[in-house]
Amino acid sequence: MKLHYFTKRLSTVGRYLAATMLCVSAMAFVWQGAFFSNTAAMASPGVNSIAAADIGDKVQEKVSKDAGRAKNFIRDTEKKVKETAKTNAAKVDRTSENGSVAERKAKKDAGTIEKRATEDSARTQKAVDNTKNAVESAVDNIKGAFSK
Repeated sequence: MKLHYFTKRLSTVGRYLAATMLCVSAMAFVWQGAFFSNTAAMASPGVNSIAAADIGDKVQEKVSKDAGRAKNFIRDTEKKVKETAKTNAAKVDRTSENGSVAERKAKKDAGTIEKRATEDSARTQKAVDNTKNAVESAVDNIKGAFSK
């Protein structure tokens, strides 16, 4: 007798759950507008891909332009560092005795500074190129996603 009472209650609860799920799913469809959507007002995906391509091209142009400016700035900075190192070595050369330790050290330091300026400049320009390529790749991926 207890088993029959339990199954009857379970059946009743199951019916209520099924009815509740049906009502909730009906409300979800109405909420999302699946039955009452106006498809004529939807934008054409072709327009979106054209706009995305145009914006992507503008972004890539801007990135290339800014990367060129950054590289020019890096080259100018490299030249100024080298000129400063040479100027400082020349000042030490003028104020010291011929062949002194300070003079040799100043010339050696100027050479080291010039070498490091060249290395740092090349490394920084490579980083700018890598960043530019990463941005262009991301823009190409986004354009590809919109064109599908």
